[in-house]
Amino acid sequence: MTDPVHAADAEASTSSVSKGCFVFKPSAKRKKTLGLEACFADGCEGAGNSDGRFELCRALWDKIKADTEVLQDELNRKILDSLLDFTRKCSSTRQHSDWASQMRASEIPTAALVLGVNVPDHDMTFQSLSELLQQSVTPHVASVQAKECGALKHLMKRVLERLMGTVVAVDDEEEEEEEAEQTGTQLHKSAHCSLGTLCDWYNTKTKKSSSGTPGKKRSSPAKDERQQPPVVIIFKDFEAFNPRVLQDFILICSRYIERLPLMFIFGIATSPSTIQHTLPHSVSSLLCIELFQSLSCTQHLATVIDKLILTPHFPFKLNGKVMQVLISIFLYHDFSVRNFIKGVQLALLEHFHSQPLSVLCCKKKQALLNVMQLSHRDLERIRQLLSFKRYVEKQDHQEQVNLLKDDSHLKEVCQRLIKDLRKYHKNYYPVLRCLHTLTSSLPRYPLGKQIRELHLICLEKNVWENEDYQSAMKLLKMLAKEELITLLQRCAEILRPVKSKKMRDALVQLEELLAKFKQLDTAAVETVLSVEESITSPVKNLQKKTDLFQLQKTLLEMNESRRSKKLSPYEVLRNEALEFINGLVKSHLSPPESQALNEVCYYSSSATVRRHLNATPRTSIQAALSSPYYYLQNDRLKTEDGSVSNAAPDICIAYKLHLECGRLINLYDWLEAYATVVSAAEDKDPDSDNFGKVDEIKHARFIRAVSELEFLGFIKSTKQKTDHVARLTWGGC
Repeated sequence: MTDPVHAADAEASTSSVSKGCFVFKPSAKRKKTLGLEACFADGCEGAGNSDGRFELCRALWDKIKADTEVLQDELNRKILDSLLDFTRKCSSTRQHSDWASQMRASEIPTAALVLGVNVPDHDMTFQSLSELLQQSVTPHVASVQAKECGALKHLMKRVLERLMGTVVAVDDEEEEEEEAEQTGTQLHKSAHCSLGTLCDWYNTKTKKSSSGTPGKKRSSPAKDERQQPPVVIIFKDFEAFNPRVLQDFILICSRYIERLPLMFIFGIATSPSTIQHTLPHSVSSLLCIELFQSLSCTQHLATVIDKLILTPHFPFKLNGKVMQVLISIFLYHDFSVRNFIKGVQLALLEHFHSQPLSVLCCKKKQALLNVMQLSHRDLERIRQLLSFKRYVEKQDHQEQVNLLKDDSHLKEVCQRLIKDLRKYHKNYYPVLRCLHTLTSSLPRYPLGKQIRELHLICLEKNVWENEDYQSAMKLLKMLAKEELITLLQRCAEILRPVKSKKMRDALVQLEELLAKFKQLDTAAVETVLSVEESITSPVKNLQKKTDLFQLQKTLLEMNESRRSKKLSPYEVLRNEALEFINGLVKSHLSPPESQALNEVCYYSSSATVRRHLNATPRTSIQAALSSPYYYLQNDRLKTEDGSVSNAAPDICIAYKLHLECGRLINLYDWLEAYATVVSAAEDKDPDSDNFGKVDEIKHARFIRAVSELEFLGFIKSTKQKTDHVARLTWGGC
């Protein structure tokens, strides 16, 4: 469809001899904005404040996108810098004249970049790599994928086109014409598809860049090196390429290595050994391969969750079930951090679309202003929230009456509750990090190795009531003095930048405990030694006495002395420190459901997220074929008993009839039944001779419906009986 916004420009830019239809596609940015606006305009709950919610949703959407891109660049910076240094080093090697450098110059420098199995995240990494290479090393960078390089000529064509910026002629004239039509470039400007053409083009480019004014002196060798940049070819998905195509391409490139400074980058998802499996020794020996390992996807996800979700600066929150769904999809499906971020954005969109009170899910000052602008209908929605009902039940009778009847008083209370919710988040995340710091160093990780695991436990219930938490406290009592002091110092570093008043008070108490630990001197050690000596002295007496009565008496005395043993100063201080940590946990790590108005910020519909992200195509197809009214919204298709109307599409009728058959379906019986149903839809007289008869049109419609069912995987042809098909699915939706 033509964008009406550009209609005036369209008339001015489409002058043609013959009449025709011209299509002008809007920009991607405009499409995306219109899509978000359409979501809030169509079926939006609480349409009165939909504009404000849309603006808040778009601001948070853009913040997620921007923060993710910055975080991605920071995580990939180390490996990208290593790749840039590798390309510079390989380029400088060609300028040297020693024997070792000449031997390496006869090989093609190759970087094997192991990115992991999270393939959807690779595009962003390769895009950043290409931009950095073009900015600081070489303008000649070409990226290719296996799906567009099925044959050698296609690979050669893509490489030359992306390096030279022109249409490259191949042997197939029809393909050449099609490429020219797609790119809009004239055929007479095309170049021949060979590396010799690329060498001539490269020499022309380097001569133009190196030639200066006649009166100037010759440039330095380092400058000449920069004027002859390498030609970098990036294979994004190395495993997916045809091995024969890669082998032939590398063999051809090796013949031009003296004329053309080629360099390869292999994007590997599995293991570096795939190079040996794909390329024989005669080909791999032509490459000078260096391995580069990127950050693992699980570490990447841990950083994203830590920076993007576990922060009080981001007002939108996910409850435990939604977080569990997103993490499960990540761990058991694609390991894609990019898809995880899309899941967070989907939850954000659903929250602002379905929750009218999400207008309060913003920064503190703006939320307090929005509270005063709430309508009576919005205040009634607040009164219906479960968390607010629990809050009202805890108040006295007069306060309950005011909260349920007085709108102005309710607004004042909501402002206070919004402030309390912000304070809860400011205190929750630092204490969560402190607890993770203490427990992640324990054996067997009782509360999880990753902070997201501990966060999920805290979201579900009181963490201090968990058996694993109690086991962790017991293990902390067994730590040595140095280990415990080190962990407490890390906790102090976590609390130090927090500006919350309660966290500042907690920091003061923690620093006092650390000072007491440092004041433990040798006197405490001597006390411990004296106690141990008093305990071990009966053991020495046991060696002298052999009488059974005396032995029993001595053992009883040892048992009593152990029970009445006094705690050492370190043990007293250790218990005090752990009690302090336990108090912080009980004060600040209660589940968010315990906070009033938590529904404003927390999205809890895990079923919606699972339905959108973890789709079940077979169920959707069966639902569409069984109930076409659900999708087509045609009143003629509406039925009450679950049957399919005779006015339904042909494929729906054929599908419903095939459900009544067994493992093998007789095509002729199926056709007759189909013709009977279709004849009823045509309002023919059931007593007439032509009712249910199969004509050419019905026969063609039936064949098409059967072919569509076969394409969807419901039936297949069988060799058992020539006029039968086999049914492949069983059970309904």
